Amino acid sequence: MTAIPAEDSSVPTPGGYRSVLVVDDSAVQRAHAAQLCRDLGIELIYEACNGLEALDLLALLVLPPSLLVVDLEMPGMDGIEFIEQLHRRRVGFPVLIVSSREQILLDSVCTLGVELGLPMVATLRKPLTLERLRETLHSALPVRSTQARPVLPRVSASDLDSALRQGLLQVHYQPKVDIRSGLLRGVEALARWTHPELGPIAPDQFIPLAEREGLIGPLTIAVTEQALAQAAAWRSHGLSVSLAINLSPKLLECQDLVEQVTDRVATHGLEHHQIVMEITESSLSTRLGVALTRLTRLRLRGFGLSIDDYGTGFSSMQQLARIPFTELKIDRSFVCGAQQRPHLQVILRSALEMCRQLGLVSVAEGIETLEDWRLLQTLGCDIGQGWLIGRPMPGEALYAWVRQHRERLPELRAH
Repeated sequence: MTAIPAEDSSVPTPGGYRSVLVVDDSAVQRAHAAQLCRDLGIELIYEACNGLEALDLLALLVLPPSLLVVDLEMPGMDGIEFIEQLHRRRVGFPVLIVSSREQILLDSVCTLGVELGLPMVATLRKPLTLERLRETLHSALPVRSTQARPVLPRVSASDLDSALRQGLLQVHYQPKVDIRSGLLRGVEALARWTHPELGPIAPDQFIPLAEREGLIGPLTIAVTEQALAQAAAWRSHGLSVSLAINLSPKLLECQDLVEQVTDRVATHGLEHHQIVMEITESSLSTRLGVALTRLTRLRLRGFGLSIDDYGTGFSSMQQLARIPFTELKIDRSFVCGAQQRPHLQVILRSALEMCRQLGLVSVAEGIETLEDWRLLQTLGCDIGQGWLIGRPMPGEALYAWVRQHRERLPELRAH
């Protein structure tokens, strides 16, 4: 194990990394990676020939590395075992995987690291080049697991019921845009709740609570009323967009669901075709006959039907064959980072081709980078949604977003 100081510490380092530990059993590959790091201006470079040696070194260092460059195939302790040991020892240094193995294996190791809570930077296939290393360290931010969540505030059914009665739940709207032209096509209505004492309550906390405690009906009605009123206000100002509303599986058992939705849309002077009801595919796994009755009646009246989070369940194809969906939303797990993951591109291409063959509108959610946006353009996706385009926002903020978004259209439009 050795530490090699950089020759010139004045060179700016990509990504802000000032020290690196290279873990590789090949002395030639290790020296090559170390030299590239020196060329990038990294001040301090450590080396280890396998995972065991790297762990021993990390335990001794006074100045720990800010980045680990790790090979996979090594004697004694391979790269995967090394990542597991980092997790067990609660060592949270950013990790860059560098290996000559196939990309799908590298991506799986990266996913493993994220699931274990490690900040995974990226994966690179050997031979490593200066340009690819510089670009990766400049652009790739460490990805951490979404499973490690902060302690959530404790809210009760009575808290939520009181919030609904007082009209404290608000609706935010996330834009959905045409991927070829960049033009606004619609928005998705998303419930938001700020508790007067506890602050913001996450939707994945209060929506399951509403479903468990029989409050999902009042919650959906509150969201729908606000969203329809906002859509009517937009239209009165010349902004006509489609409106996607999430429909809880619990509501599919409501006998007068179709009449309630129809009446509320008519009250606000909107057209049925402007409204898209989003249903997660997992919600259709039980009592299909009841769900099918409600959904086919909604479709018969002209409402759009979207299968949400497509690809996260086990019965996607079967549901598409049974229910008259008009739109398919591809889950963010197949979209985010797809430009760097060839096997995700295969899945995306397959889903989009199926949409074309079935005459469905394809919607990709979770678009965060321009690279993934360009990939979706190339593959022929119809609609895009994600932080690259816009985060969920209050209804009145959409006007300003539209004005600012116009300035981005030349960048977003297909070449």
